[in-house]
Amino acid sequence: AAAHTLRFRESRVFAPPANSSPLSHLSKFKRPSIKEQKIVVDELSNLKKNRKVYRQQQNSNIFFLADRTEMLSESKNILDELKKEYQELENSEKTKIKKEST
Repeated sequence: AAAHTLRFRESRVFAPPANSSPLSHLSKFKRPSIKEQKIVVDELSNLKKNRKVYRQQQNSNIFFLADRTEMLSESKNILDELKKEYQELENSEKTKIKKEST
């Protein structure tokens, strides 16, 4: 029998635990960038229906089979949260600059 080797591309799919904010479980240092998350969403969106998607167990090298549409939905939610956080940061910086200039 031929040995089968599973190979995983060097990419991360960040999926939140159930019943939590999409980014609440990630420290600020482990959060994906908006660019990284856009790539994840794009990759999942363009997968053929018969392709398998795996989710990496947190803090481990173990991967579990995951539902593609569920992963896509979660990835889009994470992207939306990242964009929202970025916008809030930008707005607070603008407010700070306005206060300093008056």
